[in-house]
Parts: sequence; structure tokens; C-alpha cells
Amino acid sequence: MLRRDGEHFEVVSNGVFLMDTRNGASERVLVQAALDRAQPPYRVLIGGLGVGFSLIEALNDERVAHVTVVEIEPTIIDWHRRHLTHLTGDVLTDARAEVVAVGIGEALRQSAVSCYDAICLDVDNGPDWTVSDANDALYGDEGTALLASRLTPGGVLTVWSAAQSPPYLQVLRRHFGNVDVIEIPVPRGEPDVVYAATKIVSQTQGCDSDSS
Repeated sequence: MLRRDGEHFEVVSNGVFLMDTRNGASERVLVQAALDRAQPPYRVLIGGLGVGFSLIEALNDERVAHVTVVEIEPTIIDWHRRHLTHLTGDVLTDARAEVVAVGIGEALRQSAVSCYDAICLDVDNGPDWTVSDANDALYGDEGTALLASRLTPGGVLTVWSAAQSPPYLQVLRRHFGNVDVIEIPVPRGEPDVVYAATKIVSQTQGCDSDSS
């Protein structure tokens, strides 16, 4: 559901608040953290279109060559064309952007999927509070290994969370060479968190630096 609150919009799924158009600071950090750690030119995969903050941030960086956004809900993509153009403008038609109506798990498992220099994951309220049961697998060893396999050596995975998740941090540390935890203050409650995990250069796991 897209709910209007004055000049802003909120996205709600099954009665659970997911995001709104008020700030977007942590969504921008999600992308900034990946691009600051990876090597350009960037091929970026964003999991979750949301209200568009992450896509806009990626396209604002001139070093970004291409951005693929996977969004499981076609309705959200339609909202950007009908209700959110005052925020996202023409980013959906940017020559560097591709928006695909598919779940992140399915996209990662497609045999012809590309390799990426950065993957920015924002499809849940965090590893411990997923929107759907199917997303739980993304944050375990199998899902994390799959994400790593779609990164070029030295590539970066960033994951958004509404709170710290120590068990997930341990999973990331098992699969990546370096993991940073970035806290973004919010007006009330715990800070938002972005996990930034860098793939070891010697790890190929299905991708190499020349993959596209």
C-alpha cells in the first residue's frame, strides 16, 4: 500500500511500515558505502526499488556504468510512474538504468545473470525482520555465498538493516574478507545500519574482473 501523509508517501506491506519519502539518508549511504569501496567503472545491482533513493544515488555518480534494479512488486514500479515522479523524475528511463520486476533470489539464480562490482540489498527491514519468509535464505550461508558469487573480485555487498544483527555480521565475516558496520542516526530508536562487505580479490566464485 502507498499511503500519503501530507506531502510525503509511505510504503506499507501487510500492515508493516517499510519506508517513506521523508529522508532517505540511510538508503543513500547504502549506495555510497559500496561505491566508495569498489573499483570503477561500476556495474551495480540494487535489490529493492523502494521510493527510489538508492537508484537516484547510484545514477548521480558519473562513474556508474549501469544499474540493474530488481523489484519483486510490479505495483511499486508503477507507483514511480504515476505517483512518485516528483521524487524520481526520469530515472526509470535513464539509459544506464534497468528495472526488472523479479525477486532478488530469482534474479541471482538466473543462469545468465551478470556479475557486479557492487550489490546493494534493501528488500527487508533487516536480516532479522524480513518482508517475506522466502527472503530469510538471503541472510544465511547459502544466500550470502550466492551474493558473493555474483560480485567481481574486490566487489562490495552492502545490506540495509533497521537494527544491528550480530548473527548476520558473523555470516558476512565467514564469506567476505572485510566487513564494516555503518550506523546512521534516526530521530527515534536504534540507528539504521548498513553492512559493507568487500569480496577478497582472490575469490572468484563464478565471477572474475572481466565478467559483464
